[in-house]
Amino acid sequence: MSSTVKLPIDVTAIQAVLPHRYPFLLVDRVVELEPNKRVLAYKNVTVNEPFFNGHFPGHPVMPGVLVVEALAQAGGLLTQLASGGSADDRLFYLVKIDNARFSRMVVPGDRLELEVVLKRTIRNMAIYSGIARVDGEQTACADIVCAEVAA
Repeated sequence: MSSTVKLPIDVTAIQAVLPHRYPFLLVDRVVELEPNKRVLAYKNVTVNEPFFNGHFPGHPVMPGVLVVEALAQAGGLLTQLASGGSADDRLFYLVKIDNARFSRMVVPGDRLELEVVLKRTIRNMAIYSGIARVDGEQTACADIVCAEVAA
């Protein structure tokens, strides 16, 4: 699939390779892809997100853990798109987060830019480095480890 990937990749194609669905699919579009190296994806943040009901009433802020989850999903897309895998035959779980830092709040109306680089793979694990940005300004970063399990 990696040699035939046509950019941008929309949410329908994303759902073919990731198992996540509403309200937990946190990637809307892939705009850049270097197979087995790097991906740039977007999450359009709207006030309609269910987590804003309680985080926080009258002052909506996207939870930082969901920003990290969005980075992990973008990493999953990088791996799946490079290998031609689908949501039916390969499944990855987030197993470790290191060096997470949050430097700016993400609010409704923001377009979250998710840049993830594959640092290395070890057996059934992938190690990623991710940076989330809004309007070019870093909002969060983390090193993420995901492990593949049988689907």
